[in-house]
Amino acid sequence: MAETQAVARRFQGGAGRPCRRFLLCGYYGEHNLGDDALLESLLSQLPEGCEPLVTAWDQEQVHRRFGVATIDRRSLIGVLRALRGCDALVLGGGSLLQDATSFKSLLYYAGLILAARLQGKPVGLWGQGLGPLRRRRSRALVRQLLALTTATSWRDPDSAALAASWGVAGIEGSDPVWGLRPRSWRGQGGPIVVCWRPVSQLRGQAWRPYLEALERLAAANDRSVLWLPFHSHQDQGLLADLQTEGLLPPGLGERSQVVMAADPEEALELFRSAGLVVAMRLHGLIMAALAGAPTAALSYDPKVAAAAAAIGCPCHRLESAPPSDLETQWRGCLDKPSDPDAVRKLHIRADRHRAVLESLMLALPPAHGGPPA
Repeated sequence: MAETQAVARRFQGGAGRPCRRFLLCGYYGEHNLGDDALLESLLSQLPEGCEPLVTAWDQEQVHRRFGVATIDRRSLIGVLRALRGCDALVLGGGSLLQDATSFKSLLYYAGLILAARLQGKPVGLWGQGLGPLRRRRSRALVRQLLALTTATSWRDPDSAALAASWGVAGIEGSDPVWGLRPRSWRGQGGPIVVCWRPVSQLRGQAWRPYLEALERLAAANDRSVLWLPFHSHQDQGLLADLQTEGLLPPGLGERSQVVMAADPEEALELFRSAGLVVAMRLHGLIMAALAGAPTAALSYDPKVAAAAAAIGCPCHRLESAPPSDLETQWRGCLDKPSDPDAVRKLHIRADRHRAVLESLMLALPPAHGGPPA
């Protein structure tokens, strides 16, 4: 909470009020701890003399937590109007240039980039993942959009390589959430924390091997199991749904409890006290490692497997049949904290994205009546 409050104080008004406004676009205010962590990292990297305007769904939550001005993300007309009063556009974190959500979503960001360039304003892609792009028209559109950007940084090697194959150079860093402050682990003998979500690979009985392995692990080591919904709307009902469908083993049900984290800081504190974190959520895995916690991953998306490989923790890809020794793999991680050297390197690489924001400031003309910002 202290880090979030420090970010908020930085953007509150006063005599030194910033003079250049950046429109920060992303899935903010969606009650997703990972997106909140991305925004916290982005705000911490903004150069001095920069005032953010943040697209958000729950504008009140974002304004209260970070002390920044907001605009309704779901109103394209409203965001385009807001862009006219801004000096630069930043697509901040996540994978915004993709069509897995929908082609309409891709068109939303394409419209913003085109509008910014028509107004002569610089465009930055900050800590982005590129794709998936499943349609030929999506790939053609994104290639054209990348040529319009002023500065870009990528959160993973595959995104950087794809952009480079299209002739677009960019900075390669780690996921921006790695930029949050690492913590010291204190979870010896602590609970097992799961950051699981509904996924297309696990329907009905497909959940059973994972739930049974979790039950055996918890029972053999006398641990409680805390279910942390990273996206409160998507994940919060998962435990109840599994129980209703008769998939939750009784012993696991007795040990299980849903816990909520109001913000990334609370999630990090929970992870610090965990004996093991088994994560499906990408940013759940990253934040658990930042907290020094022992980690294991279940990958529903290649980005999760890539993060697990970077940490050096066990990872099972959900498109494959569950291994018979899953419980053994998890038991081997229990009470064995993350590799601090790997975490430190990823934390340092996250700072590379800062260069995108600095490039946007340098691309702006001098502020009216004064020296360059």
